[in-house]
Amino acid sequence: MRLPDVRDRTLWDAVEGAAIIAEAEAVLARPAPVLTATAWARTFRDGVRTEYEDAARELRERVTLLVLGAVLTGEVPPGPVPLLDGAIDGLVALAEATTWCWAPHDRHAAGRGEVLADPDDPFLDLGAAEVASLFAWADHVLGPHFDIRAPGLRRRLRREVEVRVLTPFERVRDWHWLGLDGDAHNWNPWIHSGVLAAALLLVADEERRGRLVRLVVEGLEHYVAILPGDGGIDEGVAYWWHGACRLLECLDLLGDPGELPVLRELIRFPHRMHLGGDAYVNAGDAPARLSPAQPWHVLHRWGERLGDDDVRAHAVSRARASGRPVWPSAGLGRALSGLADDDWRKALATEPEETWPAREEWLPRVQVLVARERAGTARGLTVAVKAGHNGERHNHLDVGSYWVAVDGVPVVADAGQPTYTAASFGLDRYRAWPLRSEWHNVPEPGVTQEPGEAFGARDVRVELTASAATLRADLAGAYPGVPRWIRSVRLVRDPPAHVLVTDDDSVRPVRLRHVLAGDVELGDGEAFVSQAGHRVLRLSWDPRHTTADLERRPLDDHLLRASWGGHLSRLTLLVREGPARVRLEQVR
Repeated sequence: MRLPDVRDRTLWDAVEGAAIIAEAEAVLARPAPVLTATAWARTFRDGVRTEYEDAARELRERVTLLVLGAVLTGEVPPGPVPLLDGAIDGLVALAEATTWCWAPHDRHAAGRGEVLADPDDPFLDLGAAEVASLFAWADHVLGPHFDIRAPGLRRRLRREVEVRVLTPFERVRDWHWLGLDGDAHNWNPWIHSGVLAAALLLVADEERRGRLVRLVVEGLEHYVAILPGDGGIDEGVAYWWHGACRLLECLDLLGDPGELPVLRELIRFPHRMHLGGDAYVNAGDAPARLSPAQPWHVLHRWGERLGDDDVRAHAVSRARASGRPVWPSAGLGRALSGLADDDWRKALATEPEETWPAREEWLPRVQVLVARERAGTARGLTVAVKAGHNGERHNHLDVGSYWVAVDGVPVVADAGQPTYTAASFGLDRYRAWPLRSEWHNVPEPGVTQEPGEAFGARDVRVELTASAATLRADLAGAYPGVPRWIRSVRLVRDPPAHVLVTDDDSVRPVRLRHVLAGDVELGDGEAFVSQAGHRVLRLSWDPRHTTADLERRPLDDHLLRASWGGHLSRLTLLVREGPARVRLEQVR
């Protein structure tokens, strides 16, 4: 794909960029965020990391919009160039920041016992990679105008990327995120994508550029090596865009990737986890409703390249629903490549058929089953259930949990990722209630689930027929001291379609947890969940040996509120004896 600089007006004048230009002009009228030492230090002082990281993200997004605005308007010095000047000021503000590293990641500062970063001892993390990528693409697309308006800026950008990113990347060859121990995760392609853009676009010396590219390829191989053949990502759909998608973008920059069979399955993962609309199976750290600000054009490009109509249709459908072809907040390189992609612009002019919702999808490596009442539509009941283990990346204590969506909207739900703090990836991770098993749709046989790969499902079996889809597993391994616990989650398609959840065990009493999205009415042996004033789901059980308790949990975390509004409810069924069985069916 050709991505020329600002001087190619044939391309950039043909792009419909009025909305981005207006957004850039609006952001220019507002004060730029200021990155402060005290905000960065809060990670170490009180655990709050978002004050600094939100400001840093806002500054990056501001620069991205101003760069895009300057390219689309074609502002040319020496005439008035407010957007170009704003972009220059933002780039210099980032260049003058003490660090690009996010405080929780800076092991050097933590090792010194200090709360300030040392510019002479940079730590290469996600934040540093993001700024390096921003500098590289800004230089590439606006470089000729920088030379006129701000001579010396390009040398400064290169100097900062060299000191903070390229030299540390080249000098230190045992970064934890490389995955030398076989534990590669999203940091690997996320950081490598920033390093690769910087190497290709900012390094003039051909020999050094080639050496850096070879190191990137070598590092990406560690990530590719851990990808399962079924394309499943245990970090979930939200992190697919930061891990797997960035691998695809690296391969785009590198050219022909050769034969990588896993890519065909990898690009299918997002639509295989789709429940309907903006809702996806949100195992691990993920919101229930995926942000629309994704580089859907990358997914479409790879669907085109590998000949997968479902991948293409899903990407176009979600991008159209988002209301815009690209999202600047996803990153400058991504926005530029989407705007310059003529095939993408043409695809968005069509109305895709909803071809991707398969009757069922089973991913054996991550042990996730998604089954629908009918193929080809999100209408009716959709159930998802996971087995897995509690040592997965971005893990929640959720072995055996399940989701039920009605017409594509989650009703039996997973609360999802709360706002990160300094404790989110430390010893206190599971003190956060949305991560604990008590707030997932799992049984509680006298004890709660424990973290670690050793705590997981055993003897996982899946049965798929035209009339039903079932996942059955022994969950005992997820709980300390429980010898056996067989859970079966079954979607029955024969009318009336329903979901049957059975816990076959010898432990009584047992609590069965259900996290519900909507307003809940509790009756004798049944509960109704309503959304938008209408009953959508009925849960029923044997009331002779079961008592029900309903708890309404107000939500004050802004990420959780964005998915669920003001509250979630938890229905707990205490089964004293007899069968532990719950039936769920759509209210039609």
